[in-house]
Amino acid sequence: MNYEGQICRGPMERSSYMLPVAVGCSYNLCKFCNLFKHLQYRELPMAQIEEELLRVKNLGGNPRQVFLGDGNAFGLKTDHLLAILDLVHQYFPHCQSVNMDATVTNIRLKSAEDLNALFGAGVRHLYLGIESGLDDVLKQMVKDHSLEQAYTQIDRLKNAGLVYDAHIMTGIAGKGRGLENAEATAEFFNRTKPQRIINFSLFLSRRTPLYRDIQEKTFLPADELENLREEHRLLTLLADGPIVYDGFHDYVEFRVRGTLPGDRPKMLQKLESAIKQYQDQPPLYAFI
Repeated sequence: MNYEGQICRGPMERSSYMLPVAVGCSYNLCKFCNLFKHLQYRELPMAQIEEELLRVKNLGGNPRQVFLGDGNAFGLKTDHLLAILDLVHQYFPHCQSVNMDATVTNIRLKSAEDLNALFGAGVRHLYLGIESGLDDVLKQMVKDHSLEQAYTQIDRLKNAGLVYDAHIMTGIAGKGRGLENAEATAEFFNRTKPQRIINFSLFLSRRTPLYRDIQEKTFLPADELENLREEHRLLTLLADGPIVYDGFHDYVEFRVRGTLPGDRPKMLQKLESAIKQYQDQPPLYAFI
């Protein structure tokens, strides 16, 4: 597969076949993100997409699950997405699920008829970058939605039969606000009920607009200990699911994962051990 840029997808998609349909992210304004800032967004031509499908078929591939890349494939026009889905099913007749990243705005711009048609064509899981349960944090990070807009659009996608999964980021509210953010985010999830939650704990990249906010002291970053405590509070407050959860803290090489509610005790215990490990050490910040 020829792939331009950095591959980014949730761990639940690790066994999916990843089919590039675009390069970059059509929104690409989130302050914390550096995955796509160096790329000029563009849609890939259908001929290139079909060539890739043919390549995989000729190698004997017939995946049951396909993930469409890049940053927010659900933002493609509905007719274009339907044409891609038609090709996927032509080349991979055993395909049962086509999943992709989306933004709240991507959903808002699609009619109920669009959503129903995409579900009928095999789209199942949409991963939304919710990031935080606090409206002022969403605004500071230049997300494309407010909480109320997210509630509305998640209801619409679920009414069409689509499955809602969520990306979040502990640490995104900044220093001293971790527990507040955990409580607000848990409230959001307890109302919207995602099937999967992926937590990529905030990394502080010097190549992002957020780093300028740190330099200007308009954003004070939380340290990794606060991020661990935030995650512990979130997992304590999340209602019984089932919810598949996977949380990463790459800077301190810590990961906690499992399915709520059954795995909650062992996940909390693992977090408590990490908190105890770092609480007597100098503050660690996830700068990369």
